[in-house]
Amino acid sequence: MIDAVHELRWGALPGIDPRARALCDLAYKLSGTPAKMTREDWQPLRDLNFSDEALLEVAHIVGIFNYLTRLADGLGLELDDAVVEAARTKVPLKKPD
Repeated sequence: MIDAVHELRWGALPGIDPRARALCDLAYKLSGTPAKMTREDWQPLRDLNFSDEALLEVAHIVGIFNYLTRLADGLGLELDDAVVEAARTKVPLKKPD
């Protein structure tokens, strides 16, 4: 799933549940073209029984991730070696003791 999201092919994944598909579709548009968002873009989540409060939370999470990514990119922050290795191997980082 993570690779599919990075490669923008979540829609073609067999077995992806409607909730994950709708969240990915919405996050993609909200991230890339927020001024083009319409009421219809939110409807798939409403059809999955997302409340107004849940939709607001989705928007906040997407916005925060976009903000943090832009901030890190703008400051030239780089991932440390352990994070890069975890991403490459798909082995999660261990919490410090």
